[in-house]
Amino acid sequence: MSVTVLIPSYLLSFTGGRREVELTNPASTVAEALAELWSQYPALRDRVLTEQGEVRRHVNVFVGDENIRDSGGLATPVSDGCAMTIVPNVAGG
Repeated sequence: MSVTVLIPSYLLSFTGGRREVELTNPASTVAEALAELWSQYPALRDRVLTEQGEVRRHVNVFVGDENIRDSGGLATPVSDGCAMTIVPNVAGG
């Protein structure tokens, strides 16, 4: 099983410049997939999750086109071959 995680520009310094990270260990949820991502790139965790283990307010995580905030949070299922995207919130005025 593989899941591809797409990394935004502002986090590339934590992945050695890799825009895509292929996760090959089986994961059935976003939480499990992210745990594998943290095992490869531990410094990413604090940029995406709070100390309580929740996705930071200024960060969105998508599975395909679905924001996990609308589909079960970290318990959102992932499937073989899916893409997860980490996206910073964009605000302006």
